[in-house]
Amino acid sequence: MLGRIVIENVRPRTLTGRHPAKATAGMPLRITADIFRDGHDHLGARVRWRRAGDKQWTDVAMTSEPNDVWAAEIVPAHVGPHQFAVEAWTDRLDTWRHDVQAKAAAGQQIELELEEGARIVDDAATRVPKNERAAAAAIATAIRNGDFHAADRFDAPPEPVDLTKTATYDLWVDRTRAQVGAWYELFPRSEGGFKGATDRLDDIVRMGFDVVYFPPIHPIGTTFRKGRNNTLGALPDDPGSPWAIGGEDGGHLDVEPTLGTIEDFDRLVRRAHELGVEVALDYALQCSPDHPWVTEHPEWFHHRPDGTIKYAENPPKKYQDIYPINFWPADDGDRQALWDACEEILRYWIGHGVKIFRVDNPHTKPFAFWEWVIDRIHADHPDVLFLAEAFTRPKVMAKLAEIGFTQSYTYFTWRTGRDELREYVEELAHGPLADYMRPNFWPNTPDILSGPLRNGPPSAFALRLVLAATLTPNYGIYSGYERGENQPASDTNEEYLFSEKYEIKHRDWDEDPGVLTPLITRVNAIRRRHRCFDELSNIRFHHTNNADLLAYSKHTPDFRDVVLTIVNLDAVYPQEDTIWVDLGALQIPWDHPFEAHDELSGVTYTWRGGDQYVRLDPAQQPAHVLHLRPLRSA
Repeated sequence: MLGRIVIENVRPRTLTGRHPAKATAGMPLRITADIFRDGHDHLGARVRWRRAGDKQWTDVAMTSEPNDVWAAEIVPAHVGPHQFAVEAWTDRLDTWRHDVQAKAAAGQQIELELEEGARIVDDAATRVPKNERAAAAAIATAIRNGDFHAADRFDAPPEPVDLTKTATYDLWVDRTRAQVGAWYELFPRSEGGFKGATDRLDDIVRMGFDVVYFPPIHPIGTTFRKGRNNTLGALPDDPGSPWAIGGEDGGHLDVEPTLGTIEDFDRLVRRAHELGVEVALDYALQCSPDHPWVTEHPEWFHHRPDGTIKYAENPPKKYQDIYPINFWPADDGDRQALWDACEEILRYWIGHGVKIFRVDNPHTKPFAFWEWVIDRIHADHPDVLFLAEAFTRPKVMAKLAEIGFTQSYTYFTWRTGRDELREYVEELAHGPLADYMRPNFWPNTPDILSGPLRNGPPSAFALRLVLAATLTPNYGIYSGYERGENQPASDTNEEYLFSEKYEIKHRDWDEDPGVLTPLITRVNAIRRRHRCFDELSNIRFHHTNNADLLAYSKHTPDFRDVVLTIVNLDAVYPQEDTIWVDLGALQIPWDHPFEAHDELSGVTYTWRGGDQYVRLDPAQQPAHVLHLRPLRSA
């Protein structure tokens, strides 16, 4: 049954409310709710929050915004589970204060109102700490003597008469790397194994990346091994797909001997930590026909009517070298044994210093499994992060995020036009997904070469890099991007010609570090210098008449750091326009000149007003990343 006060539309929360929304340790989290009641009485509201298991709650007052929206910010300091609730009540003192000030301003008699206010303070004083009651009594006396402004010095506690409380909402707080990071993917075998990948770390750090991600590093099967370009009948020197996991040298708890030893891997992880980057591993739950599980646990696989194990297919594509796992065997004991073995894989690599996992095709495994295994890992290792590689239907991607995945790949790879980019980013930044799904924008992956990158010039790679790195806090590129590797398998196939998934790439980074390496380095430095890029919810798009120009800004909460990015979405031709920047939303005076310093080129422009002419030639510079700041004196 409803009371006098309604509290609804509490955010952040997940779609069902069964799982926690997400936050980041040390970063402000905005909590909002729609709060209202009948009549014109004023309300008070607060957020109560705590770390799960703590006895003490922290109270933060909420402030009223237009349309009955109330908001507050909390800053959780610890990684792990938290809780919060929203409370509201009728604020009799504030209602009285408003009314008596209006009557006094109109010259009306307020003697009775003064006594009424004093009694409200007397009543509220019974609920304040004892050491504050004398001051409250003095305020009541001052009001009775005609000083109604004395009430401004009293912070009345909630009144229990109509105090209304929501249910308790769960919140999962991650470490900073969950919120913001630049990823770089490489195949260790193309670098000469773990030792070569260790040497490559210095280049990756110089470019400004935070995470280096490796595809599977486990032994590769030989049965039905794929050759170059995913062909059957591998040649003797074809290394096979790293995702065909398992062979005579072991399975998911082992390393491919051609890469080195587990000791070599441990040295790589230690070196990465020394350099300030993290190693992310691929968590691919599938097996080659040679995986030990195939003979030890045939009940963990799908069987065809003729008794053979079914290999992976995505018709018309066939993956004869991979056996998908049956995560829901008929026997509950078999299922639990399988799930336990999958959990053991994570715990083994966590024991070797890995705290980030890129999960291969999670949408092809049961949601119940992910809910179970992520909860179990987080119970002991709350700092472990999971990136969902789920290029699938929107509701499936959202559910994976809801049940515990830290980050998610997105449709950014296929969003290339101005309007579709704006619509998609606004959905991610402000829609319901913003409460629990963190996007990670990748212009390319070993599986996907799409959009303007297909046979595209370096400018196509440059503009997509700037978009990915400045639209969202998390983004990544796959090795070879800096060289503009651009050959698709065919006009209809999105994969690379001579894909690195099936062969070793011999890139001489000393001879050719890549034409885009300076831009990548500069963009990552800009991201670190301007903390406004650590947020997604602060994005605001600005008007352009030219559909080939996309303009958007980001700012810190205090507006001391404001950056406007303008990208030419046309990789071939120069584009120009007079754009309109909403300076009011950025707290920049409309009638005063200000500086627009281009962080990419180093050029500083002096602007006044919101209408500004822009021309971008992709052959020279595909984007502006403009730091908007007060005009500096000569």
